[in-house]
Order: sequence, then structure tokens, then C-alpha cells
Amino acid sequence: MKPKRVILSAAVGVGLGVLLVPGAALAETVVSPATTPVGGTVVLTATTCDPNSGDALFRVTGPNRDENVRSTTVAPGGGLSAELFTAGFTLGTYTVTATCGDGTVQSSTQFTVTPIGGAPAGSGGRGDGTGALAAGGTLLGAAATGAVLLLRRRRSASTLA
Repeated sequence: MKPKRVILSAAVGVGLGVLLVPGAALAETVVSPATTPVGGTVVLTATTCDPNSGDALFRVTGPNRDENVRSTTVAPGGGLSAELFTAGFTLGTYTVTATCGDGTVQSSTQFTVTPIGGAPAGSGGRGDGTGALAAGGTLLGAAATGAVLLLRRRRSASTLA
């Protein structure tokens, strides 16, 4: 390999490393569960916040919210967490971003508030049944075609014998 190629490859590798390391070092915000009915509770967790640096602040934004929630406990797997009660929330998707006590901003994540019962707004998966009717008709037609072909084959085999 020529020296120019080696130097160029090394420069590209270092450049990519410089770009990717800050992204890898970015701390993570987790919301569990990712979907909750109105009035449900979600747990917000800043996974890499050091409890000794102070509380984490979770910023929750969405259809009818722009509020901050302060961490209340040390998370079992590490980091800081808070519970958020979704009573009064509008249906939709909310974004959560955490900031650690030392000012480190964590990645953002989302959760969805659904109607009570967990079904999404709209038909709730119930349609007019046209798709199921078409699929059933297709299967019935394929079975009938297979039966006709099988009977024809048996007749032609019996006449040859």
C-alpha cells in the first residue's frame, strides 16, 4: 500500500472517530413504558446522571405540555428518575429531554399518551371487514381450483390405466 493511501486512510479514520465519539458519549434518556393511557404513569430516567451532581431536570413537551419535572429517586440501574402522572394530558406524542445536575444534556426520547383502554384514536383497528372478506374469498377460490385440478388429474390417470 502506498504511503499516501495509508495517511489518507488514517486521517479519515481519525476524522470519523472525532465525529462519532461525542455521539457515543451522549447520555441517554429513557421513558418506560413508551405508551400509556391518559391518567397512567411513566417513569422518566436519565441513565448516566450522577446523583452526587444534583437532581436531573426532565423537560416534557407535547400537544398541551411544556413543563419541567425534577428527578425524585436514584434509578435502580443507575442514574436518576422521576414518575410522571399523565392525567390531563392530551392524546399524542410527547418528547422528554433530561439535563443532569452538572449541566450535561442527555438524548431525548418520546412517549405516547393513548385513550383509556390503550386503543389508538380512530377506528381502534376495527374496519368494515373488506380486507378479511377478500382474503377469505381468495383462499376459498384457491382451494376450489386445487380441488378441480386434483379431480382432473385423477380422472386422466384412471382412464390411462
